[in-house]
Amino acid sequence: MYHKLRRAFICISPSLNLFLTRKQSYFFPCSGLRRPMSNTAGLVIPCTAAVAWEAGKPLVMERVEVAPPQAMEVRIKVKYTSLCHTDLYFWEAKGQTPLFPRIFGHEAAGIVESVGEGVTELQEGDHVLPVFTGECGECDHCKSEESNMCDLLRINTDRGVMLADSKPRFSINGSPINHFLGTSTFSEYTVVHSGCLAKINPLAPLDKVCILSCGISTGLGATLNVAKPKKGSSVAIFGLGAVGLAAAEGARIAGASRIIGIDLNPNRFEEAKKFGFNEFINPKDHDRPVQEVIAEMTNGGVDRSIECTGNVNAMISAFECVHDGWGVAVLVGVPNKDAVFMTKPINLLNERTVRGTFFGNYKPRTDLPSVVDMYMSKKLEVDKFITHRVPFSDINKAFDYMLKGEGLRCIISMED
Repeated sequence: MYHKLRRAFICISPSLNLFLTRKQSYFFPCSGLRRPMSNTAGLVIPCTAAVAWEAGKPLVMERVEVAPPQAMEVRIKVKYTSLCHTDLYFWEAKGQTPLFPRIFGHEAAGIVESVGEGVTELQEGDHVLPVFTGECGECDHCKSEESNMCDLLRINTDRGVMLADSKPRFSINGSPINHFLGTSTFSEYTVVHSGCLAKINPLAPLDKVCILSCGISTGLGATLNVAKPKKGSSVAIFGLGAVGLAAAEGARIAGASRIIGIDLNPNRFEEAKKFGFNEFINPKDHDRPVQEVIAEMTNGGVDRSIECTGNVNAMISAFECVHDGWGVAVLVGVPNKDAVFMTKPINLLNERTVRGTFFGNYKPRTDLPSVVDMYMSKKLEVDKFITHRVPFSDINKAFDYMLKGEGLRCIISMED
């Protein structure tokens, strides 16, 4: 039967004969067309992964087996990944229960290799960004226009397995290797829940837009989606790491006329000018609270502030430095779980607003494609965040750069 169908199809369109190998094609009865199908679909894929065997020790390049995707899962070929401070934090195992061996990584871009049962919105060959949080599309949070905190796929740093069967998809000689944030992109292939994958423009350069899957989008969205500064307004940003600089990028795009950077490290000030900052404050240079300094220099306070350090004192300063009547402070940094935010109630009664945000209020599947489009249309500048590049075999250099505080984002090429 196959050969009869094949001969009939060739008579209609001989030029498509090169696609019709039984091994690498499948038939779409509705369209009469065949599309390429991965010859690895349904099989275990052996590949190279950078495995963290214990806290704080260099990653080890290992040969791992990556199982096929199960229900609602997708296996992707990772093309580029990058190192985020969250990877470093959990690799050091500070402040949480260690889970090793583990494959870290969550900022990345890749191509779909195969899909599991029930996946309808993605197919082989799609270009995707894996995201540490997800969008199931069914829970109250996903249905709400005001939230992106999916009940099913919200970030879980303690889980090292997949949701479908509570088992990992990685193993070495039969021994399981734990996942990280449901992404584990420090591997040539990885398996991700379909709700944690954003399908993007296939023309977008994966070695650039890979950094949009975490920190850059978090800072950008904190400004554009939550703070929402008006054109000509003033914005104070606490913390000039990658997230803070991305928040400034959002302020630049929104048309803020005054962007003030606050950081304890003055060495960051010169580089920050590339992102739209035009004033800087080092709190250590003053003998009074920095919120008082900001209020004095802005005639009562800034219109918007964004806190990107996770330090509770900086959070309080960020709130108290906004103008009464209309000021909005947005908290992005994650504080110690025991930290307490304290301010005088009158600061709230005087019509200042404080808001928190998670991943910049972006819904991963719905909103990230438009962030990529912002880059493609040259509205969003991404290249200036990329300060280093290394081949996958030198991934530990990326950790060294971050530990030394050198640069912003290091792109790791999986094929170099």
